[in-house]
Amino acid sequence: MDRKIHLDEKDIPRQWYNIAADLPTPMLPTLGPDGNPVKPEMLAPVFPMNIIEQEVSTQRWIDIPEEVLDILYRWRPAPLRRAVYLERYLKTPARIYYKDESTSPPGSHKPNTAVPQAWYNKQFGIKRLTTETGAGQWGAALAFACKLIGLECKIFMVRISFDQKPFRKLMMQVWDGNCVASPSSETNAGRAILEKYPDTPGSLGMAISEAIEQAVTDPKGQTRYSLGSVLNHVMLHQTIIGLEAKAQLKKIGERLPDVVIGCAGGGSNFAGIAFPFTADKINGANIEIIPAEPAACPTLTRAPFAYDHGDTACMTPLFPMYSLGHDFVPPPIHAGGLRYHGMSPLVCQCVVEGLHKPRAIDQVECYQAALTWAQTEGFICAPETSHAIAATIQEANKAKEEGKEKVILFSYSGHGLMDLSGYDAFMSGKLQPYQLPDVMLEKTEACLKTHPKAPQRKTGKW
Repeated sequence: MDRKIHLDEKDIPRQWYNIAADLPTPMLPTLGPDGNPVKPEMLAPVFPMNIIEQEVSTQRWIDIPEEVLDILYRWRPAPLRRAVYLERYLKTPARIYYKDESTSPPGSHKPNTAVPQAWYNKQFGIKRLTTETGAGQWGAALAFACKLIGLECKIFMVRISFDQKPFRKLMMQVWDGNCVASPSSETNAGRAILEKYPDTPGSLGMAISEAIEQAVTDPKGQTRYSLGSVLNHVMLHQTIIGLEAKAQLKKIGERLPDVVIGCAGGGSNFAGIAFPFTADKINGANIEIIPAEPAACPTLTRAPFAYDHGDTACMTPLFPMYSLGHDFVPPPIHAGGLRYHGMSPLVCQCVVEGLHKPRAIDQVECYQAALTWAQTEGFICAPETSHAIAATIQEANKAKEEGKEKVILFSYSGHGLMDLSGYDAFMSGKLQPYQLPDVMLEKTEACLKTHPKAPQRKTGKW
């Protein structure tokens, strides 16, 4: 029995997979403020053109630059592990595998896109990147990448996470990242929010507004914005996760998974593990693909599919996605990386098509799953990752009830060694079950009602 499956460095994927080439029904276009589709050049103040080309590409395979691979070799190919000890504890006939993304220097999957984004910006002549971060995993990853590649890095961290997770802020500072709590007094967007809501816990939408504002108002034009999830090029870069996992399963003679799972906030680690297998499903494979999200922020499971802005101040274009509304302020749950109001349009189109079956899980069940994981497999997972583990345990128990020998694969998106305050809150009984109240969804409808309608286009095959 193989507990750790490794690839040789020479076998690292040398291309990223772009699911936009294979979607049965193409995504709706992104719209500008005038309601017309956004043209690539309109994004130029925010992103460098080499990134914009990937954002709008429908080319199936895109080469990974050798200079990017040279940095990724620090931890990639990442191991695929079999959760033998969890299997035994659950007494399940399922074989459970997980792609261990906690082995990167910042401890999560985020550097898979932080490194190429920083590299492409450097190639374009950019000197400084701004970004937002929720739990701090993305901020740490971008600070790490910028330090190696030679860029300045400014991070707006959602205030509640800034307060809950001080060590993530220190990680960013180790890599020379400049991290401030958002909303801040450094931007017009931040000052306006603080004036209206002085005690706000913040949100990713607010932090995005601040980061974009600082990028587009640089008088020297040397600053660009970098996003750790949601956008097409981010999903592209993360597919190295699933491509490696495919090769590793093949290496040990394992069949394609019956179930593929990832936690979902903006979509990046989920897409990374899921999209290469979604291609198999499009071509006839029988695979259940599950994005697992918090019941407190149920974007895919309860929000309407609509056109909405990606940020609170409406500085971004209108994206076709499931959205709780750009003015949504999520409850201060401990899975800070899953608090985003929207979701990757590519992931959303897969959900519309029926290729992905989202599931919302309460934070108490997730922490119970995290403790079970730590007390069987031994590792302490990130609160975000616990959603994938909780869904995996559900599926493993289902296989036991059905008496079926299933193959389950999930993305272990990061470790939780910087998130122990959340474990403390759970173990001391301070965390309670929480479902987003219906009244919040009524606010969502009011927020979205003036936007263009987003029809759900699909083939009906799945």
